[in-house]
Amino acid sequence: WSVVPLIVIFDGDCLFCQRSVRFIHRHDPGNLFRFAARQSPAGARLLAEGGIGLAPNSMVLLDEAGPWLRSDAVLRIASRLGRPWALARVFLLIPRPLRDAAYAVVAAIRYRVSRYLPACELPDAALRAKILD
Repeated sequence: WSVVPLIVIFDGDCLFCQRSVRFIHRHDPGNLFRFAARQSPAGARLLAEGGIGLAPNSMVLLDEAGPWLRSDAVLRIASRLGRPWALARVFLLIPRPLRDAAYAVVAAIRYRVSRYLPACELPDAALRAKILD
């Protein structure tokens, strides 16, 4: 894989995931990230090219080292953000099965959590420019 910029594939039907994309966008000092909903043609194509399938219940990061799923994706995304978020890379020292178990809990309740979040406003022009179709 040689993906530049970094591509985050997310569940476009999930308000929690949409808010995560907004968070990444706001804290992306190097303007490194681009985004694709897994339901979009671009997202489906990128997932297929990576041999990932639809990646249910997982945010996906495509970078120069390959595709990353679950906690690997989230922590590698955070490591590219500004401080203090980049400090989250220390959690990569925790064994993947433990990290992914915590990720699975969040993934399992994300739609329920979304019910309590305010509705997302439309993305601004800067974020729209980063969304792949």
